Amino acid sequence: MRKTEVTFVRAYCSDKGHQHQQIIDLLHREHRVAGVTAFRGIAGFGKSGALHEAGLLDMSLDLPIVVEFFDRPEKVDAVLPILREMLGPGHIVAWSAHAYLE
Repeated sequence: MRKTEVTFVRAYCSDKGHQHQQIIDLLHREHRVAGVTAFRGIAGFGKSGALHEAGLLDMSLDLPIVVEFFDRPEKVDAVLPILREMLGPGHIVAWSAHAYLE
């Protein structure tokens, strides 16, 4: 197995409107990136300062979702403009990493 330079991306979105599912579909079906994981948060806030959190009796569908993925830099560079348009400024973080791909 060989160490490969990759770009790791973390995209912050909302459960509202199933935005995370659109992102996962884009990454899986259209771009076939090397790996994707989505996490549902129990609480979070962004630039607006509005707190989104799950309470014991709350059935909120506006919880924070984090979608993480990685792939070779050139593949991620093709996806990032689409994600930026979907999510807007301040919702994407990316950094270089190493992965052991085939």
